[in-house]
Amino acid sequence: MEWQELTDLTQGRSFVVERVRLADSDVAIEGRFEPPQLAQLDVDDQVFVAAFVRAHGSIKEMERVFGVSYPTVKSRLNRIAQRLDFVDTDPAPTAGTADVVDRLQRGEISVQEALAELEGPR
Repeated sequence: MEWQELTDLTQGRSFVVERVRLADSDVAIEGRFEPPQLAQLDVDDQVFVAAFVRAHGSIKEMERVFGVSYPTVKSRLNRIAQRLDFVDTDPAPTAGTADVVDRLQRGEISVQEALAELEGPR
């Protein structure tokens, strides 16, 4: 079964994968595996996201490829984005990290001391 067939069968409902078999061997893994968020989108939205990535995020290129207007592309991107959790790629520093950085900025500790504190005990 192709991934798109599974996506069509679930019709946007949440699902869990319970068994995975490695294609090149007889190894099977059983458990509860949440599929990635992009895999939970319907097939049309998966194609749209893939096209957006291939277009390097160019809305102008998406307008050309899909033959739709700028507002239509933006609306669809916004709708898809609402279905995806935000991934913080630059999380705020923890309180301990912020304290070390503050003390470093005030000149209370050296760069080497700050690095040693941030690395913690080995």
